Amino acid sequence: MADPAARTLAEAATRLAGAHVLVVGDVMLDRFVHGEVARISPEAPIPVFRVTGEAAMPGGAGNVARNAAALGAAVTLVGVVGDDDEGRALAAMLANEAGITARLVADARRPTTTKTRHVAGGQQLL
Repeated sequence: MADPAARTLAEAATRLAGAHVLVVGDVMLDRFVHGEVARISPEAPIPVFRVTGEAAMPGGAGNVARNAAALGAAVTLVGVVGDDDEGRALAAMLANEAGITARLVADARRPTTTKTRHVAGGQQLL
């Protein structure tokens, strides 16, 4: 690596292995709805989207925790989710992530932050 900044970043990333990292933040559910667009609606210039699959993963601070764990850190993730299906889904996903201990607080007064993307042909539509 010729770039000193890149070398410093790579060295810092390797030092995460074995470190304990505390991540505190907005834990959200990232949903991806995959599909195909074969035509444009005759009623308006809107793509007609046909769903072919769906996927979900931890986003926001949950994604930061996953990235740190992937670099070898032991991660404690602290955040607030709603007392809803999305919050329970996030808790279940994070329970299956190696290297992450999730300390999620379920708050019935708020919904779990959820971001949904509709993707066709590698392009985000919505």
